[in-house]
Amino acid sequence: MLKRKIVCCLLLLPAAVLGVLIGTQYRQRFVLQQGIADKILRFHVLANSDSPEDQDLKLAVRDAVGSQMSVLLSEAGDKAACETIVNSQMDEIVAEAERVIAEEGYDYSVQAYLAEVDFPVKEYGDYTFPAGRYEALEIVIGEGKGQNWWCVMYPNMCFSGSVYEIVDEEAKQELRAVLTEEEYEKVFASGNCEIRFKSQKLWEFLKTLEENWKSV
Repeated sequence: MLKRKIVCCLLLLPAAVLGVLIGTQYRQRFVLQQGIADKILRFHVLANSDSPEDQDLKLAVRDAVGSQMSVLLSEAGDKAACETIVNSQMDEIVAEAERVIAEEGYDYSVQAYLAEVDFPVKEYGDYTFPAGRYEALEIVIGEGKGQNWWCVMYPNMCFSGSVYEIVDEEAKQELRAVLTEEEYEKVFASGNCEIRFKSQKLWEFLKTLEENWKSV
């Protein structure tokens, strides 16, 4: 009986430690995510629907607005300057999107605005941006119920050579210059592995204790 109580205590102690560890990691991730979000501006395009035609239209709007903004934002020195430029060009952004939509034979409405948007975990090239709220230039085509496309508008990870979702060396250096070293390591693909590794090790230890307890 005493042995069973001892094993039970040993089982509960690591479980408590695991809870503290997960809570600490959650708080750390939240603080890091907020730090990253304060420094970047995302570009978010929502298609009317998931039909192949609407998805192709989404990409056509992306390309047109992306080309437009790559020129306008080339001199933006920080996120605040980027926001100012985007806000001043909002009517032109809508007009460019409407032009593309009309040329493709559709009459969908377009909305464009800067907004705080909830994003899940998103991978972009070699980078993984944590889930959370980020400011984004959001373009909504028609009903906006289709799959979305996104990138990082500031620092410029969207428009390098008109190649999307391939982060070149210049874009990497721009991101590194904006973020702290810890934040940069967080979004780099290998940055999340250590947290999962530590939790997995502790989980395996707990499972071993549980199996031992069942055998007592």
